[in-house]
Amino acid sequence: MMRKLANPAGERNKDPILGVLKRFLNITKPDQQLLEVSSGVGLHSPYFAAHFPNITFQPTEYDSSLFGSIEAYRQEANLPNVLEPFFLDFSKPLTELKKESYDYMLNINMLHISPFVCAEGLFANAGTLLKPDGLLITYGPYAVNGVLTPESNVRFNESLKHRDPSWGIRDTSVLEKLAIANGITLQEMIDLPANNKCLIWKKKGA
Repeated sequence: MMRKLANPAGERNKDPILGVLKRFLNITKPDQQLLEVSSGVGLHSPYFAAHFPNITFQPTEYDSSLFGSIEAYRQEANLPNVLEPFFLDFSKPLTELKKESYDYMLNINMLHISPFVCAEGLFANAGTLLKPDGLLITYGPYAVNGVLTPESNVRFNESLKHRDPSWGIRDTSVLEKLAIANGITLQEMIDLPANNKCLIWKKKGA
């Protein structure tokens, strides 16, 4: 059944994230492709796509129970540059997708609520799927060089680990090692509201 599910956090963060995308996504180059990893309820791709008619947004999700909501948001937006969602398990190599076929990959609020193998898979697959000089943009809470602040994020991290020991707020220095191993480097770290950050990662050029 197609029914839009609410995501209050997503409603709050969509405009701050859009501000970052407007800085880094090319608004003039035609026929670009963006792969959204872990689309959740599906509100982000249609919202962003309205501002980037030259970029085709591809929602994906691991949790099949969310597909009805993703499709409901997509159909309500009725935009030609938002494709139907499909299932992806980013903890594994994505051999079904064409190498170097995406200009951008976008991942919002996944890394801290998934096992670390998903972080490993995200960077491994980004190294394969992104075009040379392509960007991976990740959003969420992060520790920086072993330091997690403020106290609310420390408590949030404890609650995550209580729910699932394999979850937890990731450290940027750990993620950088994964990225470098896959030909990707951290370009910029942008502070956003609610103690979250957008990290801009770039794949090595040709």
